[in-house]
Amino acid sequence: MNWTSGHEDEGRRRGRGARPGGWQNVDLPPADDARSWFEGRLPDGWFSAVEVTVDREEITVVGTLADETADEAATQGRISRFREETRDARMTIADEAQARYGRKVSWGVRLGGTAALFTNVSVPVMTRLRQPERRVLDTLVDAGVARSRSEALSWAVKLVGEHTESWLSGLRTAMEEVDKLRSQGPEL
Repeated sequence: MNWTSGHEDEGRRRGRGARPGGWQNVDLPPADDARSWFEGRLPDGWFSAVEVTVDREEITVVGTLADETADEAATQGRISRFREETRDARMTIADEAQARYGRKVSWGVRLGGTAALFTNVSVPVMTRLRQPERRVLDTLVDAGVARSRSEALSWAVKLVGEHTESWLSGLRTAMEEVDKLRSQGPEL
């Protein structure tokens, strides 16, 4: 009998276009045109600009409201009014996008210096940590920075993301280029 670790067949099992280590990518439709789709689908007059962010589980659409307000109370009121007035239309658009891209859609707005997310997805992520990494999380909990290991891990990921955004951005751009080249290659 010939025993293998199973790694030899990984490339075939993942399917075309899947990145190593990311089984979640296999069944997802591409979302590289999501920004354009939302820009074309959103009603005229809703936003002066739109930011669309995509990951494996979620598409976040944050629009900039066109009108400026004078103070914080007026800003909060305008955001609240927009949220209520557009709820049904946003839900319809989200349903269409979810069917098209296989991801949940979350909404938010910007007005002046204020940003508000109406909805967003909180996704559990399982990881295995050795004692030194667990001790880091426990120190954050013990110091009152976080209430739990889960919250401490989230805090640490946000901190790393803030301080390495330019590197992560470059990495994302490089991955997009690899995906483009892979899609131009021959079918196996």
